Amino acid sequence: MWRRLLARLIAWVLRALGATWRVQVLGYDPYADGAERFGALWHSDSLIAGWYYRDRGVMVAVSLSRDGELFEAALQHLGYAASARGSSSRGAMGLLRQLIRAVSAGTTVAVLVDGPRGPAGRAQPGVIAVAGACGVPIVPVAFGSRPCWRVRSWDRTRIPLPFARVVCLYGEPLAVPKRTDESEREKTREELERRLDGLRDEVAAFLGGSA
Repeated sequence: MWRRLLARLIAWVLRALGATWRVQVLGYDPYADGAERFGALWHSDSLIAGWYYRDRGVMVAVSLSRDGELFEAALQHLGYAASARGSSSRGAMGLLRQLIRAVSAGTTVAVLVDGPRGPAGRAQPGVIAVAGACGVPIVPVAFGSRPCWRVRSWDRTRIPLPFARVVCLYGEPLAVPKRTDESEREKTREELERRLDGLRDEVAAFLGGSA
């Protein structure tokens, strides 16, 4: 009972806080016309992204932990689709199957590629497997904000302060061939990391060196 109430409160507070942010999208937004359906971002951007993609029926991957239960409930109040549940350490195959079915059905999916427990800034291989199985490109995205507060957690989640400036930057879609060997998949995973890091640095520079 208390988890449902807390989830509702979290969603309400995030909606109220986000309503004060000044958001700017840099470059072409691939989701504006539904052209791309598989997004990837770092876990530290989760709170901003949670607000930005609200009420669009987006599906995200959520762990099977107790924290995941709370996160899933909050997402429901933010207008997200039912989450794919699992992680790289628990329920991995079931999670991949859920994501593949969703992407194949045309559902917009977003993955926190270094979640749910890190290490921060290291993309998990599952995102490459899903994109390859579905034959869709991965769209890297990064957010930045100023001023903001950083949570003292493994991912250093960013929380923009009221009336903060928020920037969203999309990168070039990363194609993932359906048939690749382990070496090629690892190269693609490393390339995704490089692109996400590059976007993060671009956002930081755009905001004056602090994102």
